[in-house]
Amino acid sequence: MQIERYDGDREILLPLFTLADDSPAQVSSYIDKGEVLVARDGNRIVGHVQLIETGEGGVFELKSLAVRPARQSEGLGRALVAAAITRCRERYGRRLIVSTAAADIGNLRFYQRQGFRMFRIVQDAFGPSTGYPEGSVVNGIPLRDQVVFERDLGAD
Repeated sequence: MQIERYDGDREILLPLFTLADDSPAQVSSYIDKGEVLVARDGNRIVGHVQLIETGEGGVFELKSLAVRPARQSEGLGRALVAAAITRCRERYGRRLIVSTAAADIGNLRFYQRQGFRMFRIVQDAFGPSTGYPEGSVVNGIPLRDQVVFERDLGAD
């Protein structure tokens, strides 16, 4: 497996972006932003991570991360996050943020295991006004609030 910068047509990556975000409106608002790294197994793209500058000096956002379902639990997500951290440091980043649904227990666990710390909660971030279906549920929990994590890139 190899991780590299992706400069091709991002529509090819749409299936991965939609794995990471249930709102087509949200995906279309950011799919073309920032920088994307992909994990390749031969010629096949099996995962991606998207990094976006936040406008705050030295702070980047991990906006989208996904691994094809058949390749999950192999460490590819962890490798993509590590590559994203390396790339942010190369760009003189000092913090990396990422957000996920408070209802997504798997993501909460994953990001904390990658060294991210909870930074803030955004109440009612998910709903019809932001492109998410009314009454959505994740892990039996209503999809409402967003957890923002941060990782100090100077640590380690």
